[in-house]
Amino acid sequence: MKKVQQGFTLIELMIVVAIIGILASIAIPAYKDYMTRAKVTELINFVGPAKMAISEYIVTNGKFPATATDAGFTTNATSKYVQSMSYDSTKGAVTVNANSTTLGATVGIKLRPSTNSSGSVNWKCTASAGTKFVPASCR
Repeated sequence: MKKVQQGFTLIELMIVVAIIGILASIAIPAYKDYMTRAKVTELINFVGPAKMAISEYIVTNGKFPATATDAGFTTNATSKYVQSMSYDSTKGAVTVNANSTTLGATVGIKLRPSTNSSGSVNWKCTASAGTKFVPASCR
């Protein structure tokens, strides 16, 4: 009589463990980058009220506000992922910097307004640091 194989051989188990190890070595860094990109979205959302206040000021007065207070927002606000926010009155630009400790990366985003012939305000997003993690529209 022939003996029926029961269970897996050691080599088969080692191959499965090796495959899982290879997949994990690729998936874990990719997942970390994905999580950081998701957190960077808060930086752009955090600037939303400032963008709206500056846009309203520009449309109403035809120029950039002299200070953030003139526009109706504050740059003192922070959050779990936002370390600082600043306003440049010469360009009307708002810069937001990430808290690298909680975010896991150094990221800085600058949003700059411009007006077109119809008087509407368009915003251009650029990354000053951490371009790997910012949305494609800011690279």
